[in-house]
Amino acid sequence: MDHTFRGRQWGVLLVLCGAIFLEGIDVAMLNVALPSIRADLGLSTGELQWVMSAYVLGYGGFMLLGGRAADLFGRRQMFTGWLAVFLLFSGLGGLATEGWMLITARFVTGVAAAFMTPAGLSIITTGFPEGPQRDKALLVYSGTAAGGFSIGLVVGGLLTSAGWRWVFFAPVVLSALILAAALALVPKSVRPRRAAGERIDLAGGITITAAIVLLVLGVERAAHAAPGWTAATVGAGLVLLGAFVAVERRAAVPLVRLSVLRSGPLLRTNLAALLFAGGFFGFQFLVVLYLQELRGWSTLETSLAMVVIGIDAVLSPTLVPKLVARFGNPRLIFGGLLLAALSYGTFLPLGADWTYLAMLPGLVLLGLAFALVYGPLTIVATEGVAEEDQGLAGGLLYTAFQFGAALGLSAVTAVSAAVPGSTLDGYRAGLFVPFAAVLLAAAVSAAGLRSRPGRVVSAGEPAAAQQPAEA
Repeated sequence: MDHTFRGRQWGVLLVLCGAIFLEGIDVAMLNVALPSIRADLGLSTGELQWVMSAYVLGYGGFMLLGGRAADLFGRRQMFTGWLAVFLLFSGLGGLATEGWMLITARFVTGVAAAFMTPAGLSIITTGFPEGPQRDKALLVYSGTAAGGFSIGLVVGGLLTSAGWRWVFFAPVVLSALILAAALALVPKSVRPRRAAGERIDLAGGITITAAIVLLVLGVERAAHAAPGWTAATVGAGLVLLGAFVAVERRAAVPLVRLSVLRSGPLLRTNLAALLFAGGFFGFQFLVVLYLQELRGWSTLETSLAMVVIGIDAVLSPTLVPKLVARFGNPRLIFGGLLLAALSYGTFLPLGADWTYLAMLPGLVLLGLAFALVYGPLTIVATEGVAEEDQGLAGGLLYTAFQFGAALGLSAVTAVSAAVPGSTLDGYRAGLFVPFAAVLLAAAVSAAGLRSRPGRVVSAGEPAAAQQPAEA
């Protein structure tokens, strides 16, 4: 099968890669700018935490709704419209003079990313035929996402040295360029026809969005709030999740077709994605704290030390497609998760005076693991899914990533704080969280090594109609 792309396909892919690069670089730059923001705006620790939490809530809470909206209202329309919102509120964040203004801007920016990102992914999965060509496109896409985060760490340090507001203004320029290219290159998507009198599943949209927002909020704040408050928030989220399932069972045209969730490979993939993201973000959080607070490294020094993880940006579009063709996605995911466990394992005996050369092998291994896991997870999460559900599949995957990130950050924070002794003892204990998370993810993915991915049932198709499909 032909792996090469035609001219317009390259143009569309570059636009979508630009958007996911923008999302990655935006988050990374803000991470390194937080101390400067606190000093300039006089934010308390709680307010500073909400600068990050607001984005996570908007992104993770609205992702599933955003993915379904792309299927219902047109992928190009949702991508370009919400990219414009992202552009506007990123700029407003740079103009903030009070903490509440910045927090509000970050929340809306997160919501915009929640609608924009699954729409962009579904444009790829519906615009490139399933097989080697789509796999190559998704691997280039995932490599760009990783590259955006890695480059953002360095660029964020440089921009913050000139003034933290540039961390918000720089994405405005990039967003404007991507938006202009998207309007010119991304083909218009046809909005699905709805029968007369057919209504959008508003009740489903409200309940699932509220449920995910509460679950993400409860998990994200677990290490910073009273246990009773966290339990109440998570409990309310679970109740709303149950209400959502009940609504979808009765809806004539549900927001989320529950038949999509009957696919074993899809469920395993999203659970592995959740655990992998939790391990990765928890590990990165602890290593950054170790380097800056315990070792006294500058923001730029820390950024340059971590940038080696971005080797994924080179390997994903070059080496990984060949490995996928030879070994298949399930084996690559399983091997990459074991490699991530080895990487985290090298950091378990963390010393107070480790040299960078002592840390470098573990960081390189993590970059390799990311290349083997992230792109193939994206492929498996969308293959076999009916075209009208591709936005939903992307929304499920990115919801798993965001929820996993919130869970991982809360878990490592709680474990590190609970361990008596020195700060270093707390970091060592916290590092067991990502180590255990990727081992559990490997166990989950191992169940699919011998099974063939099942075809996901489309709308109106009975569950018994599922048939095994070739990998």
